[in-house]
Amino acid sequence: MEQAFQVDLRGVVDLLSRHLYSSPRVYLRELLQNAVDAITARGGGGGAVRIETGGGRLRVHDDGVGLTEDEVHRLLATIGRSSKRDELGFARHDFLGQFGIGLLSAFLVADEIEVETRSAAVPDAAPVRWTGLADGRYRVEPGERDEPGTTVTLRPRPGTADLLEPAVVAELAHTYGSLLPVPVTVDGVQITGDGPPWLAPHPDPARRRRALDAYCRDLFGFEPYDVIDLEAPEAGLTGVAFVLPHAVAPTARGAHRVYLKRMLLAENVEGLLPDWAFFVRCVVDAGELRPTASREALYEDELLESARQALGERLRQWLVRLAETDPARLRGFLRLHHLGVKAMALHDDEMLRIVDRWLEFETSAGPMTLAEFRRRHPQGRFASTVEEFRRLSAVAGAQGVGLVNAGYVHDTEIIRRLPDIDPDAVLRPLDPAELTTRFGVLDPAAELALRPFLAAAQRALDPLGCEVVIRDFDPASLPALYLTSRSAQHRQEMEQARELADDLWADVLGALDDAVAADRPQLVLNYRNPLTRRITALAADAPSPSGDAARTGDELVGLAVQGLYGQALLLGQHPLRPVDTAVLNRSFLGLLEWAVHRPRAAEEPRPGGGE
Repeated sequence: MEQAFQVDLRGVVDLLSRHLYSSPRVYLRELLQNAVDAITARGGGGGAVRIETGGGRLRVHDDGVGLTEDEVHRLLATIGRSSKRDELGFARHDFLGQFGIGLLSAFLVADEIEVETRSAAVPDAAPVRWTGLADGRYRVEPGERDEPGTTVTLRPRPGTADLLEPAVVAELAHTYGSLLPVPVTVDGVQITGDGPPWLAPHPDPARRRRALDAYCRDLFGFEPYDVIDLEAPEAGLTGVAFVLPHAVAPTARGAHRVYLKRMLLAENVEGLLPDWAFFVRCVVDAGELRPTASREALYEDELLESARQALGERLRQWLVRLAETDPARLRGFLRLHHLGVKAMALHDDEMLRIVDRWLEFETSAGPMTLAEFRRRHPQGRFASTVEEFRRLSAVAGAQGVGLVNAGYVHDTEIIRRLPDIDPDAVLRPLDPAELTTRFGVLDPAAELALRPFLAAAQRALDPLGCEVVIRDFDPASLPALYLTSRSAQHRQEMEQARELADDLWADVLGALDDAVAADRPQLVLNYRNPLTRRITALAADAPSPSGDAARTGDELVGLAVQGLYGQALLLGQHPLRPVDTAVLNRSFLGLLEWAVHRPRAAEEPRPGGGE
């Protein structure tokens, strides 16, 4: 046996207040929406909405199409049924409302809704009064209205009286309805203006810009860096984007002010623009985009995606035009919002050209654009991490190797994309080991004399898996440099992983490690540095300065080289393994002990200048 569903109206109202609408303040928006739609349905180009407060009640009057008694029974007493649907159930194009639940939002602030209406479509129709109660009951009785239209009356329930106060009602009416094409007054004061300010005619562009700047200050509280006109004809969308005058995080979600057919949808709509366009705040009015059931967000569909792409294209065109007409202003913009432009450049060739030509990158020769860097350094390289750049930029620059810091967000991807716009714009990643090929080598006689030292130094660093070499390079102030190739770094990471893994995975990683060609990091000692030359002059087989055999010269060389090894790791900001930390401590304490026990030379003057 079939039966009709029974609807618990209190449960529905609770659902609306807790899960559909974000705030009970939307009740006035829904009443405004119904009044404007009633005027639209009547046609004729006239009509107005009057809101009256006081006397412990709120009244919303419109001179719209009104309802007959039969329509009152069918439409007001059926949840989800809308008078703004055609015979097939589709919402009519010109109406703001689409879901037939707007009137229920009044139950968020009142326990009783009174609707007095008279139909304009049926000349001899009698006025009707419909009274709905929050517990699900309603009654219909003869009304007393003389003219066609509708009046909705609300009396606040306990705890909601502040939402029906005159000042709050005026504020809500202005927030939601200030751009409506239908005149709206609150207690005799008109709150509607001349429509969207970006559509206001201004023969003087400078005057229009000042007006939009003032609009942005009033709306968002900041002076825009620039103003961009927006348009997406397929969505019936017009508006403006205000460029933020300060940097924002790329993860910030742009919250925009969106109107649908001049009625405010919400002040913090997300998803209107592409994710990379986080550097603007928008105000738009759209005639074709669909709202969600709560009318507080946009429905994600193909039309919204198309509009999103069209708006992104308008922002891109603005940047291209700025590059062509006002390079100084573009540079100022890039200093603020380079992350957004970089994100665009990942998939847009025109934006990539702008980044290449105008955006400055950190290089070993100072800040400069990628185009300028390639001109100065045709064989330039890039460092894929900030740490690597800081570690090697001074050394690379001293050897004539141009180095770009590509360690920040999107930089490496942008550099790898450069050949897409210019096949000759190729920058290769720097392998730190290749720097040794640019260092000066010692003459054969000096290298032969240093063999005993090198042998002792290598014995000291063999347990650390590091090779010792001596070269001659700038800057002379750097005593030693720790370099590791890509393959050596990979091997070191594999070894660290083996130490942390259990037996099964250690065996697997060991098998993989055996397949990697042996390539050890290098400690490159700088023979141009005075301290390094003094260390290399230590004879590996000489006794210690104390004259006893407790510490041979071979041990002293080991301590000194291990000290240089630790310093090179620290200066290069390399991660320290436990064994590196132990060696660094041991070398420091050993050298300190040697210095404390070293006797003064005979020719060294005594304190006070005495013989």
